[in-house]
Amino acid sequence: MEFPKKELETLWCPWRVEYFEREKPNADFLEAAARASDDAAHLVITRRKNAFLMMNRYPYSVGHLMAVPYRKTADLSLLGENEIVELWNLVVHAQRLLRAAAKAQGFNVGINLGECAGAGIVDHLHIHIVPRWSGDTNFMPILSGTRMLSEALRALYDKLIDAQSKMTEHGT
Repeated sequence: MEFPKKELETLWCPWRVEYFEREKPNADFLEAAARASDDAAHLVITRRKNAFLMMNRYPYSVGHLMAVPYRKTADLSLLGENEIVELWNLVVHAQRLLRAAAKAQGFNVGINLGECAGAGIVDHLHIHIVPRWSGDTNFMPILSGTRMLSEALRALYDKLIDAQSKMTEHGT
């Protein structure tokens, strides 16, 4: 059997075309998710009084989640204590969900504040929760900046919702 060189030189990531073809980023997608009643359509996993947890539609890694305050602000100092506590409680909840649903072994957690810091949505802060696994760094980002996502958004959304239901049943 010959080495499938031609097949390995072509990467198909059809879901990414949606990101590249858009005219400009939809800066209101966080506000739209905050107001939505159809959580699945907006990939919202959990809602609390002051903040919510949602999947990133253009993830860095499978299971990339975001904790978002309902109130639109770019400045952490403008958040109230209840909002801050709730956001960080959602970060902890996200870690539990990702351990249960995706067997995550570690996490990158962070906030990009300001355009120069890499914020894609400058005026509505949010906390990124990116799951990691031992040995998950591979040659693709090094060679070509290509990210390989091993699971579809909707399939993982369903797993996260199921894990959350089980956690609620068991009081965790």
